[in-house]
Amino acid sequence: MRMLGIVDLLFLLLENAKQPMHVAGICVFELPKHSTSQDEAQYFAQLLGQADVDSLPNFPFNQQLAGLFWQKASRFDWHKHCYHHRLQTGEMSELLEKVSNLHEERLLKDRPLWQLHLFSNLQPEHENAPKRFALYLKIHHAVLDGVAAMRLFQRLLSRRADEILPQPLWSRQIRQRQSSFVRQNKSFLGHLTEQLGSITPVLAELKQDYKLYRQGQTEAFIGSLQAPPSLFNQKITTRRDFLAIALQKSRFVEIAKTLGLTTNDVILAVCAYALRAYLCQQNALPSKSLIAFVPISLRNNDTALGNQISFIPTNLGTAEEDLLVRINKISQSIQAGKARMQRMTQAQFINYTAAHYAWAGVNLALRLYPKKQAFNLVISNIPGDDNTPLYLNGARLSAVYPASVLFDGQALNISFANYQDRIDFGLIACGEVLPNIHHLPELIKQGLEAYENLLFYNKTPIKD
Repeated sequence: MRMLGIVDLLFLLLENAKQPMHVAGICVFELPKHSTSQDEAQYFAQLLGQADVDSLPNFPFNQQLAGLFWQKASRFDWHKHCYHHRLQTGEMSELLEKVSNLHEERLLKDRPLWQLHLFSNLQPEHENAPKRFALYLKIHHAVLDGVAAMRLFQRLLSRRADEILPQPLWSRQIRQRQSSFVRQNKSFLGHLTEQLGSITPVLAELKQDYKLYRQGQTEAFIGSLQAPPSLFNQKITTRRDFLAIALQKSRFVEIAKTLGLTTNDVILAVCAYALRAYLCQQNALPSKSLIAFVPISLRNNDTALGNQISFIPTNLGTAEEDLLVRINKISQSIQAGKARMQRMTQAQFINYTAAHYAWAGVNLALRLYPKKQAFNLVISNIPGDDNTPLYLNGARLSAVYPASVLFDGQALNISFANYQDRIDFGLIACGEVLPNIHHLPELIKQGLEAYENLLFYNKTPIKD
């Protein structure tokens, strides 16, 4: 048995009917060419474990809550975790609608906290392209965060198209550096020493922040009261809308090279364009710039599971009409946050973030002031595999659309994953309080085109 971490416990406490606390993703696969209907039926049965009903799940799929501890589940019924749905039209819109409904549902705590849904009969991406299917995997945020989920999923796949693994996904051994897929445990004394040692450096950073705040340097330091009220900061309902769009990564890279910025800066700027354009369409653009919380992984390696994240508050520059001024503000804000992070140890940075934003966590937990938030939304980068194609028993992974959680006062979340030459955006929104939010993926596409038009084609940018 392992004791729950503080962050794990927080995600369990935050959960209610309106706030399911699971991370998830849609993974789209292309079936091997010349697959027959019989081949597909056998393939799907094996994938879900129907062909091997005696298979037992491996870590972390075997972890079940026992009070304040995780323990290995003594029984497992795959019928309660694995589901097969056949799409009627095969359209991507049908898949997103069905996944939106599934994303609204909480995971039951009397069993391991995950589900795997297989959607067959997904139409080919274009004429003469291979047949496709999709997997929707959701797992509780108390078990792991989005980055860990992506790392885990990648290591359950193969880098060879001809490799066939007989076990279902959830019973496979994690084959690469398996021993490091554990939580990093320290003794109580070790934790206490680390926390006491962080006090002086954190106080020094807080003192410097106060100086920057007094000087009005809002790119170098973002206070916990700086985010303006916005349409995105309303009380939510149980409704979830899963939206998705894929764009070519090389287009972002080319813009970044031209401006001397990072690809991540460009992606955030494109998101900022879309958010500003959407709010303008709703006649609801705040006079002050939106603030995004950008999660930063605190892992010492890329294999540890659990929740090991902190956040950099980022000025999205949405009050700026000029695209170049806006993207430079974003870059300056990110660089200031990273510089601050690099000056501190992991424990110091976590305590620093907590000192600034503890009230925001209490606000989210108790839902006291949903219109007054420390940030307007979360925009997450879920690192993927840049170059190597991945396979699931011969089926090639072609797209990964990540999805995260919403809170009262946080009605929109944007996550994106890079896989080969793609940036796949997964957006989770509460459409009941955000009118016409289904326009946002198209606005992200327009944002990328606006920067390309400005830099490469000497065209007037699309008005945002």
